[in-house]
Amino acid sequence: MPLQLSTELGKVLITDECVAVIAGSAALECYGLVGMASRKQLKDGISELLGRDNLSRGVEVRHEQDRLHIDLHIIVSYGTKISEVAHNIQTKVKYVLNDVIGLEVDQVQIFVQGVRVLK
Repeated sequence: MPLQLSTELGKVLITDECVAVIAGSAALECYGLVGMASRKQLKDGISELLGRDNLSRGVEVRHEQDRLHIDLHIIVSYGTKISEVAHNIQTKVKYVLNDVIGLEVDQVQIFVQGVRVLK
């Protein structure tokens, strides 16, 4: 279901895929994030790390009672404080979606699906 924004020049329709790509790009700018993980269940205890071309696969956009909820499935870097990384991602995603698209995001939920050691 695309989002609809009305301006003085007309209407703008924004797909959930577009919102997911912008949210994923904003999240990847945060320190401590290795990458996005697949939303699918873990296979054999190993989460699938997605590349930059698959940003939207680690993001789920939901509409609940005219409110926007975003779920991010991530993999964090070993040695970082997970709660701090999650908070920074939440803040960054909310700011970018408000600044770039003009959307009011109600919730940004973070699902940490793995920790990777960077070499």
